[in-house]
Amino acid sequence: MSNRPVLEPRKALGALALLAFALVLPLSVSDPSRLNFFVLILMGAQMGVAWNIVGGYAGQVSLGHAVFYGIGAYTSTMLALSLGLSPWIGMLAGGLVAVVFALAMGWPCFRLKGHYFAMATIAVAEIVQILVTNSDFLEGAVGLSLPLDRSGWGAMVFLSKLPYYYIILGLLVVTILAAWAIERSHIGYYFRAIKDEPEAARALGVNLTRYKLIALSVSAFLTAVGGSFYAQKEMFIDPGSVFATSISIKIALVAILGGVGTLMGPVLGAVILITIEEYSRTLFGSTGSGTDMIIYALMIILVAVFSPAGVLGLLQDLRRHLPGSGKTSETR
Repeated sequence: MSNRPVLEPRKALGALALLAFALVLPLSVSDPSRLNFFVLILMGAQMGVAWNIVGGYAGQVSLGHAVFYGIGAYTSTMLALSLGLSPWIGMLAGGLVAVVFALAMGWPCFRLKGHYFAMATIAVAEIVQILVTNSDFLEGAVGLSLPLDRSGWGAMVFLSKLPYYYIILGLLVVTILAAWAIERSHIGYYFRAIKDEPEAARALGVNLTRYKLIALSVSAFLTAVGGSFYAQKEMFIDPGSVFATSISIKIALVAILGGVGTLMGPVLGAVILITIEEYSRTLFGSTGSGTDMIIYALMIILVAVFSPAGVLGLLQDLRRHLPGSGKTSETR
């Protein structure tokens, strides 16, 4: 505890320096494809941090988060098409609809434990994808296209990728701040107790189901916001693009690869995973269909075998073994 006041300013300065770098980075990029690559990294990081709230802090491994991603995308798109509502309002509405769905899904699913819960989340996501695919109201497999009759910040439609970059950067910062606030609050302590010692937490009076639902609801809201952003960025969605199982795996893997239960682990995981994913797509092109799933599988195996704490945990271990690291810690 005595080290805390010394370390916190350093972390704050590091975070501010990282944010400043992220703010000026796109100003030096003129290639739209390169800027889009950075947008994809930020999108992956935002989803990973959102998933980490329930999967990392609370230890409830969901492999069906694409259902919240898709709910956010479809809610904001339908509100824009049918009522002409601003996507900013649609983004919040999509998050609220996702929260309601998370509560309905979590209540029965949290009766299951471990891999049974993970399997249940996959099943729910698959069922929702099938229902949307066969829904005439949602245009089924044809998908939905957003109108191009408006542009600007109010409509969240831009010719350049630069505004999208700053919007998703803002959403990532908000998501990280939400995770940080939870991490430092009593709710965060309850989450970690549920993850590490659920029976002990129950014995101390912690309502496990209630706090699991809180974790899932916050995670679902933030994931749905990311889905709404994706719909605005692409201007087109269909069940395969927002409800696919590969999206759920990708969301979870970003956090697992970087380091579950850590604040910046998912950001690091997104940088690594999206870079590998985009490079393989460029390398193999259309002939490499399914390569992303192979990459995801290999990543899961490598992390599970060599570094269960993720890349961030591996870097921390290496730092401890560096010459002089012990002396530094003693000085602190």
